[in-house]
Amino acid sequence: MIQVKELTKDYGSRRAIDHISFHANKGEVLGFLGPNGAGKTTTMRILTGFMPPTSGSVKISGYDVIDQSLEVRRIVGYMPESVPLYPDMTIFEYLKFMADLRHLKEVEDCVDEVLEKVDLEERSESYISSLSKGMRQRVGLAQALLHNPEVLILDEPTIGLDPAQIREVRNLIREIGKEHTILLSTHILSEAQQICNRVLIINKGKIVAEDSPEQLQSRLTGAKRVILKVKGDSDNLEMVIKKIPGISSVRGIDAGALEFEIAPGQDVRPEVAKAVVNGGYNLIELRPIGVSLEDIFLQLTRDEPPTLDKVEEGNDA
Repeated sequence: MIQVKELTKDYGSRRAIDHISFHANKGEVLGFLGPNGAGKTTTMRILTGFMPPTSGSVKISGYDVIDQSLEVRRIVGYMPESVPLYPDMTIFEYLKFMADLRHLKEVEDCVDEVLEKVDLEERSESYISSLSKGMRQRVGLAQALLHNPEVLILDEPTIGLDPAQIREVRNLIREIGKEHTILLSTHILSEAQQICNRVLIINKGKIVAEDSPEQLQSRLTGAKRVILKVKGDSDNLEMVIKKIPGISSVRGIDAGALEFEIAPGQDVRPEVAKAVVNGGYNLIELRPIGVSLEDIFLQLTRDEPPTLDKVEEGNDA
């Protein structure tokens, strides 16, 4: 659905994105992660036809973003970080206005359908000025979905929301992702882990990692760390664990608790459990310590450059 090749964008002497290539498949939620100024918003604006690239190509459902811009706009829905809403309109009036701008047929039916999809039917006559931030985000998502686009591009859709609102919007995106290809920009790493099938991490205009959250964790964490806890006497437990092949770096962390490492690609926890029980110890916990996507993100972007003057008012580059 989305095919990006060698995409580059320069602002004078500054290179905002540098020969990036990636794809998104039909029905996939692709997370686009990076620190401020990494190039996320610039990339999304190019994908939506808002601005041209310096070089490279972008195709969406086979249409070229530059040469076939009108066709691309017909099949792409875009929710910017700051959705342009009109506070003196009701939700229904605003969505009808947006549907008229898109020259949609059966406008009221389209509006009713999208209101149901984002669960705003009961608030359709509410003025936008009276809505909470979470409700306004739902309206922004509704306008992006009005024309039932094949591809949905969302720039920081949960920014500024409280935890309850974030949960609501995430659940909504998950449901929408079953029928649409979604490119989701975010700097909230737990969001990417919970919503996205695959993530791209971009830093200094370059893609530094691309995979599913689970595979990124597996590829970049190396040895797997495991916590072992027993109840009661734990004398000589460390010696018992050290004798098991494939285990290294055994160390005590508390009374009756150890931490050890397993070599990449191995899982000797069954052998550990057997050795512990056969040794007469009362096993109460044997748990791998997962390295979070946040740890990986910080590892890949730790050499973040100093803050530059923003070239686009109100957004990162």
